[in-house]
Amino acid sequence: MSESTGGTRQRIQAVALQLFTEQGYERTSLREIAERLDVTKAALYYHFKSKDEIVTSFVDDRLRLVDELIAWAADQPATHTTRRALIGRYADAMFAGELPKVMRFFEQNQTVLKSLPAGQQMRDRIMGLAAELSRGDDSPAAQLRAALTLFAVHTSWFAVRAPGITDEERKALALEVADELLAKIGDGD
Repeated sequence: MSESTGGTRQRIQAVALQLFTEQGYERTSLREIAERLDVTKAALYYHFKSKDEIVTSFVDDRLRLVDELIAWAADQPATHTTRRALIGRYADAMFAGELPKVMRFFEQNQTVLKSLPAGQQMRDRIMGLAAELSRGDDSPAAQLRAALTLFAVHTSWFAVRAPGITDEERKALALEVADELLAKIGDGD
């Protein structure tokens, strides 16, 4: 492997994600990932010791992104404008690069994610992001609306089954629904 360690890691993630999506997590082996990459199993083990480590790497990348959003939101006023900007930034991130494929993998393999410690970390971070969306309105309704706002972005990957819908159209629809929920949090300033 002549490319950088970071490039190799990203290549492994991309190939694993493709195989996990095509065949399912359980039916994909590290050997198959190594073969698809045209590397030895030992070379693959240098970066990832197991399929669980590969999945955890997807989650870790997403955790960093969510942590950055939470930190940004914490420095902003608790207003409707901030909430809209936060969900917009979140949607932009979730629809960028390889994340749409990762989101589809998470949806197809929820039991795998739930069984890993990284899955609990992701749930905790998503709830932290929801707390930022409802900051300033402690009502149970605001908490539920904030969580549903995030799920509007997540579920757009599997709930919207319109043939030919583009990722941009899917994102716009998710943000439209999210905005309807956000409008009822706080005083709508």
